[in-house]
Amino acid sequence: MDMSGTGERRSGAMRTWLYVVAALVIAMVAVGGATRLTGSGLSITEWRPVTGAIPPLSEADWATEFAKYKDTPQYNILNQGMGLSAFKVLYGWEWGHRFLGRLIGLVFFLPLIVFSWQGRISRRLGLGLLGLGVLGGFQGAIGWIMVASGLQPGMTAVAPLKLALHLTTASLILAGLVWLAAGERRGVLTPAPARLRMTALALPILVLVQIFLGGLVAGSHAGLVYNTWPSMDGHLVPPLDSLFAIRPWIENFVDNHALVQFDHRVTAYLVFVVAVLHAIDARLTGPASTSGRAMGVVILVLAQMGLGIATLLLAVPLWAALAHQVLAMAVLTMATVHARLSRGSGLVKPAAADPPVGFEGLAGGRI
Repeated sequence: MDMSGTGERRSGAMRTWLYVVAALVIAMVAVGGATRLTGSGLSITEWRPVTGAIPPLSEADWATEFAKYKDTPQYNILNQGMGLSAFKVLYGWEWGHRFLGRLIGLVFFLPLIVFSWQGRISRRLGLGLLGLGVLGGFQGAIGWIMVASGLQPGMTAVAPLKLALHLTTASLILAGLVWLAAGERRGVLTPAPARLRMTALALPILVLVQIFLGGLVAGSHAGLVYNTWPSMDGHLVPPLDSLFAIRPWIENFVDNHALVQFDHRVTAYLVFVVAVLHAIDARLTGPASTSGRAMGVVILVLAQMGLGIATLLLAVPLWAALAHQVLAMAVLTMATVHARLSRGSGLVKPAAADPPVGFEGLAGGRI
């Protein structure tokens, strides 16, 4: 009996499933960005995880939802006099964002139940998937806390820090999915030297930090000021009195447009320098596969920097801002896969030889 062929098919199914979920997460990040940029995120004023999956189906339902929105500070301060047709557009973006969240939950958990029943999931993979499931539920709660922050008196948008946490948690879920998917690769893969493995792992961590800082820029609208590069208002490094103009000083890291944008710029340079030095090191000391992936990371980082600069110079048009956000997910995906594969071989045993988690494992006594 050809167990290796069966194991390869099982591994391929697991990889496909995880990458499909990862693609849906990227789609959700893109729709979330459009929701934020169109000012749609506060159009649904309640968190109804189950019944909220059904959009308004009648004119009476639409009138009820519109009346709820009219009680929000965003409507009264920014959108006074908006018509129902314009509200439907706002509502559609936010409903689509939440619908994708529900869809991701189904696409994640239903195959997980099936694969567990079939005994395809090893203990190690099962623990990773359980952690991602918990993180996904946590992400939904963060999303509602973020929306609720924008419904407070005097607020017309969500709190920047909560938006950054929401985006970063989604990015962490994406990184976890592609890490596990890359770990399902079969065959012998030469591990990179220890130094390369360490710097390869540092790259996705730095990218996650940069995504968090980008969330602060987006949430505080810091991209709409200092629309020059490489200088900021004529300075490569703005004066300290402008970077720390707010008291207490810690609030500058969230609320001061100058410092928020400066932090995002400096971290971008750091990611690029680390990526380039890592690629050079991989070229000189690593196996060819590691060198190729490292150069792929550099290319994506360089493209993302160029797009970020263009977005800033153009004063954040919708298309550029969305492309910048989606490309950040591509950089994170590539860096994460590179870090995982730099550790060496994925699965080299037939899947049946791994201790399975699930009903087949219970039947066979291998828990």
